[in-house]
Amino acid sequence: MYIAMWSGPRNISTALMRAWENRNDTAVWDEPFYAYYLRATGIDHPGADEVIANGEPDWRKVVDKVIGAIPAGRTIFYQKHMTHHLLPEIDRDWLTRMTNCFLTRDPREVIASYAKVRTTLTVADVGIPQQAEIFEWVRSRTGQTPLVLDARDVLQDPHRMMAGLCAALDVPFTEHMLAWPPGPRESDGVWGKYWYASVWTSTGFTPYEPKVHTLPKYLEPLAEACAPHYRTLYECRLEL
Repeated sequence: MYIAMWSGPRNISTALMRAWENRNDTAVWDEPFYAYYLRATGIDHPGADEVIANGEPDWRKVVDKVIGAIPAGRTIFYQKHMTHHLLPEIDRDWLTRMTNCFLTRDPREVIASYAKVRTTLTVADVGIPQQAEIFEWVRSRTGQTPLVLDARDVLQDPHRMMAGLCAALDVPFTEHMLAWPPGPRESDGVWGKYWYASVWTSTGFTPYEPKVHTLPKYLEPLAEACAPHYRTLYECRLEL
């Protein structure tokens, strides 16, 4: 089984990757298109040169590996994809060969978190419009509504949501998906030292804490632009 989990930044996507990597039947790949995205856009990200040097900057070669042999003789290939990394020029036919899932998060929470790391943000950086577009592309090509998980649901009840996700994917659930050893892993991208501090200290999903996110005035248009796309996905989320 090939699972493509599509998420925007500043979500629980790395924790979710930890959960799947903690299974003995699953190989994971952290953000396959990141190097290509950085080289193609020239965007200023922490450690960009290092990411490009250590990654695969040719999207065609990335696609070949994404749909190629599952590493280490495992039976599940879980891939953590960032929606904004799938640039328009990248061919999408390979998506029909994947089990595509979508991990959403309230855009106000995403923007509030991202603004702590980057001083300038655009709608494209947040990745939610692209997520909705990929979701509709997959749905129109396959005739089926892809699975959608909302980060808040997962954090509020990890056991119920992870078991439900596994059931929906027709794979056995294991308690190993709920707890993992702290620290970095070889599967983490070289960008982990810039982005994964909280995951590296975690041993499981962090309980959800309700917060009121008051955004700076200049970021309000971003939240408003992302809101309808988020609602479209949220209405299709897995409810248990």
